[in-house]
Amino acid sequence: MIKAMNSHDADARPAVDGRYDVVVVGAGAAGLNAALLLGRARREVAVIDAGEPRNAPAAHMHGFLSRDGLPPATLLELGRAEIARYGVRLVRGRVEEIEHGFSVRLEGGPVLAARRVLVATGLRDELPDIPGVRERWGRDVLHCPYCHGYEVGDQPLAVLGTHTGAVHQALLLRQWSDDVVFLTHTLDLSAHDCERLEARGLRIVEGEIDHLVVESGRLRGIELVDGRVLPRAAAFLFPRMVPHDELLTRLGCARDDTGWIATDRTGRTGVSGVWAAGNVIDPRAQVVTAAGMGAAAAFAINADLVDEDVRHAVEQHRAPAAASG
Repeated sequence: MIKAMNSHDADARPAVDGRYDVVVVGAGAAGLNAALLLGRARREVAVIDAGEPRNAPAAHMHGFLSRDGLPPATLLELGRAEIARYGVRLVRGRVEEIEHGFSVRLEGGPVLAARRVLVATGLRDELPDIPGVRERWGRDVLHCPYCHGYEVGDQPLAVLGTHTGAVHQALLLRQWSDDVVFLTHTLDLSAHDCERLEARGLRIVEGEIDHLVVESGRLRGIELVDGRVLPRAAAFLFPRMVPHDELLTRLGCARDDTGWIATDRTGRTGVSGVWAAGNVIDPRAQVVTAAGMGAAAAFAINADLVDEDVRHAVEQHRAPAAASG
């Protein structure tokens, strides 16, 4: 028996042959949903949870049928309880290395053997170095209009020009408010972009941002380096999204033309036995999308294991006849 990392962790018991059918690295929506389906398929599954969900700063998540408005932490808590009912083992820790074979090595902990591996480690949002942004991130400094636009609708909003994706973000955000200001900050807008923003009814404000004005625990405005203050109730920015894909690249998984790990529609990578799901391969995936990606990967992984089980069964079935012949 492999001991858990601390007293709050479930025991991580391997399959009869000493290996898990699947080790899932990452316990967000993608990893947990995959584990749920694999557990229901009576596979021996272990889920490695580093405990650092991307959406931890957000108070609520949206756009997930039957779970709209639920705190992200509550969704994960429910998911962990659900997979436990099907015998899936949750191991707290961080994976240091995945070796071909597969041996999944945890930092300062056990090594888990697996027939297949699903990597669902997500991504991190790199935020601009503007005072106040990190403190308000996920509260009233936001990224996704689909996730948060409804909640700040019809209020004075700002889009910070910290990334080229901010222009599309602003054009989209106009659906939720008539009062949207685009702050150029360090972004050089093309004439075409300016025309599109103005035609959409957005006001463009030139000047670099100095800091966010926060009072009584809420965003009140944005101050520029020249001293101007624009009263705003919420701000949107497009972060630089960096996937946690080091485990995949070290295994030899190739990237596509966009720079993200290449997979097929089920999440199968170019390395045999390795799948990936969620934000680690798709920065656009919302929680509900990531859960669906985990489900698709689980179906494909189980089918792949069935094919292998059948091959072994046929070999064993033929062995007595071959020996007697």
